Amino acid sequence: MLRAFLKSISRSAPLILLLLTFVAAISFAAVSHLVARYNANQQARGRKLYDRGLSSAKAGNYGDAIAEFRAALTCEPANSQYQLSLARALRDSNDPRRLDEAESYLVALWQRTPQDAAVNLALARVAAHRGNIEDATRYYHNAMYGVWNSNADANRNKARIELIQFLIGRQALANADSELIALATSLPSDPAEHMRAAELFVQARDDAGALAQYKEVLLHEPTNAAAMAGAGRSAYDAGAYTTADHYLQAAVRANPQDTHSRELLATTELILHVDPFRWYISDAERNRRIATAFDQAEKRLQSCAAQVGVNLSTASPSPLSDLQATWTKNKPELANLRSDTETDLPDTLMDIVFQIEQKTSEICGSPQGPDLALLLISQKRETSGQ
Repeated sequence: MLRAFLKSISRSAPLILLLLTFVAAISFAAVSHLVARYNANQQARGRKLYDRGLSSAKAGNYGDAIAEFRAALTCEPANSQYQLSLARALRDSNDPRRLDEAESYLVALWQRTPQDAAVNLALARVAAHRGNIEDATRYYHNAMYGVWNSNADANRNKARIELIQFLIGRQALANADSELIALATSLPSDPAEHMRAAELFVQARDDAGALAQYKEVLLHEPTNAAAMAGAGRSAYDAGAYTTADHYLQAAVRANPQDTHSRELLATTELILHVDPFRWYISDAERNRRIATAFDQAEKRLQSCAAQVGVNLSTASPSPLSDLQATWTKNKPELANLRSDTETDLPDTLMDIVFQIEQKTSEICGSPQGPDLALLLISQKRETSGQ
């Protein structure tokens, strides 16, 4: 009997094995289905939390956004987009204690995909929050030359502009100017883009760069009054007074209510009227201008001395008294301006004028009228003829 039972088991073993395999397969499929449904539910829940986090961040509610992004990450711990968004919210919360956590998420992402432009841009902004010029510059550059999902050229320019604005804010003007020069070579033929670049050049105190960008705007929009005024102002600040006169006149014609351009134009025309080094004037006119400037300098000297209570007729030492003595000693030389042998005399006499205007400006403040014109000529001697 036992033998018959064992024999029957032996004959049915393949059937039992097949049955067990079938049951196992059904069980595995059921478990896989449950796991897939669970994962799908978690992903759906994570997406909802993530979308809520984006809405909160957009509204500036970074505390809520951080909580929602954290909850989304519990649903999908390996989701790099959730990690990036959480890091951005931590950074933008303006809580210095959260910057380290933001950076830790971003560094982990960067180590996985160092060429990801969005991650590098986020790291650059963390460095900018800390005021770290070196790190910010490195990560902004990584972002510019990294991989963008779309609109690569536009995003690269935006990243560079953001870097430039950061550098200007930190008063790293030489660094900002270098970035601006690079930006100018990659701008599209859009007047608005060149206008913005011009304004950044102004902030970086690169008058020549600003002028070039304003000119680019005017190539596309010849009647743009703001670009005319900007070009005139930049040329004026650069000491290129002939160029400034051209653009300021155009700006005032285009917008008669532009009082600032009108004031700059009045000073520019006075400079052109008194400057003895204009290439197009005759020798006689040059000599007349030098003599007029020499007399004007003494008037300024006397006025400044009276303002600060210095008696120029006494021998008491002071910078103003020394300048008066130099002026008096050289006044007879005005008669020799017509001599062909005195080729250095115009420069010598005008150097005295410039010394007086600069020193009195230091002691008595900025002058007006002809004295302001002479002071500006002295400061922009190399470019005043342009």
